[in-house]
Amino acid sequence: MNDHHEGSHGHHGHVHGHGHGASAPLLWALGLTLSFAFVEAVSGWWSGSLALLGDAGHMLTDSVSLGLAAGAAVLAKRAPSSLHSFGLGRAEILAALINALTMIVIVVWISVEAIERFHQPGPIKGGVVLAVAFVGLLVNLGAAWLLSGDRHNLNVRAALLHVLGDLLGSVAALVSGAVILLTGWTTIDPLLSLLIVVLILVSAVRVLREALHALMEGVPLHLDLERVGRSMASVEGVVSVHDLHIWSLSASRIALAAHIVIHDLRAWPATMARLQTQLKDEFGIRHVTLQPESDERFVDVSRITNKSYTEQNQV
Repeated sequence: MNDHHEGSHGHHGHVHGHGHGASAPLLWALGLTLSFAFVEAVSGWWSGSLALLGDAGHMLTDSVSLGLAAGAAVLAKRAPSSLHSFGLGRAEILAALINALTMIVIVVWISVEAIERFHQPGPIKGGVVLAVAFVGLLVNLGAAWLLSGDRHNLNVRAALLHVLGDLLGSVAALVSGAVILLTGWTTIDPLLSLLIVVLILVSAVRVLREALHALMEGVPLHLDLERVGRSMASVEGVVSVHDLHIWSLSASRIALAAHIVIHDLRAWPATMARLQTQLKDEFGIRHVTLQPESDERFVDVSRITNKSYTEQNQV
């Protein structure tokens, strides 16, 4: 749920939206993951299963990652201050970045261990692996369900990535235990571990790319700057739009700033309201700063030196 207020200051239009994070699901997922990590680690060591040990390593690291994500979500709720005028929403993006990097480190570790197992296979207790992996699968399904309700939040998605990694690890351990129990073929254990890390690596790199893009104040990847500009230019009363900037304030909050050329500055309040509604309804952008300018300053709007969007000339 978002609280927002609208107001105008002089000729500026400004509207805020503050997200409330997703700390509760993260905390519940943290409890589930942490409670099972120790059990799986002991079982993996006793049974000799790399798939179980790898999954336990995921879950232990995920406990830290989920705690980090939950802490970032709490920080993101804090109101803006004199030191942080936009609030602390970027903490969620930093948490997503750290979590993605952590997953890449885990992928490297599991890969090295798996390769060593190919050269030096050891005995594995398939029955123990099968039983523990089944319980782990249920735990990870529960944690994934808790986090799946807010997949548009980059911080929650990064935490969900860890949990899905654990979920895939549990599936790998389950298959590994069944194969070893039925056939005695222990090579399946490191083989499945390598398959899982490839899948995790793809998702981790994607989250890492989005987090870095957000920290560099890039336009959110799901938005098209050209489309937003043309949409704003189509609003009644707008002649053209220029100096358009869109960036991420947090894992779920987007900010927009633009200069709006209009015919009559006296009509600005109504035009501003239409623009705010358009941006919120079509693109989910609630933190908007708009600067009105009279078209008398621009005899030919096409001569504006920076990027300009008009309804007639859809650049």
